[in-house]
Amino acid sequence: MAAVKKTEEISIPEHNKKRLRMTLVGTTPLIVHAWSEKAKGQMRDKQQKKAKSAKEAKNPQADFLGAKYTNAKGIDCIRAAFFKNAIVSACRFADDLKMTVIRGALFVEGDMLPLKFKNCNMREDMVRVGMGTADLRYRPEYTEWSVDITIEYLANVLTPAQIVNLVRLAGFSIGICEWRPEKNGDFGRFEVDLKTVKEMAA
Repeated sequence: MAAVKKTEEISIPEHNKKRLRMTLVGTTPLIVHAWSEKAKGQMRDKQQKKAKSAKEAKNPQADFLGAKYTNAKGIDCIRAAFFKNAIVSACRFADDLKMTVIRGALFVEGDMLPLKFKNCNMREDMVRVGMGTADLRYRPEYTEWSVDITIEYLANVLTPAQIVNLVRLAGFSIGICEWRPEKNGDFGRFEVDLKTVKEMAA
């Protein structure tokens, strides 16, 4: 009779996850440009090789509204992923942190984060869309804006102080959305309101 092998219990440690909440305050205006349903429809038709219809007259107001990020209730928002991307990019300015590690060590919770702002103005900007071709773009510009974010992170990899420092670097050197510092602009910069930083239960 074959001997019965004794099974060993496998001990699986819990991830040491924590959460940090803070308010980010814009230090320069924020320009956004979401893909409108019209633009996505045109791209879809092109990929499916559908016949092109006559080009419609430009509707600045419709383009302006279509470029906003809004949630199901129609509230002006910004994507949480933009802040995660900015934080990861900011690692190049932090000597002790690697982008590959931070990409998996923290996450900004949610999808569409409600924006607080004083004004939302319609910009008219000339942009290059090809070799020697220019076009007009109508986009929202938010002034005196702020947003609340919650970051989930691995406490065995990062400390709250490191996270706040990374977020501040992201706001100063990277920014979010159109014409941000990372793309040779000065828009979409932000600072952490240190009075609002709060550790929360995981």
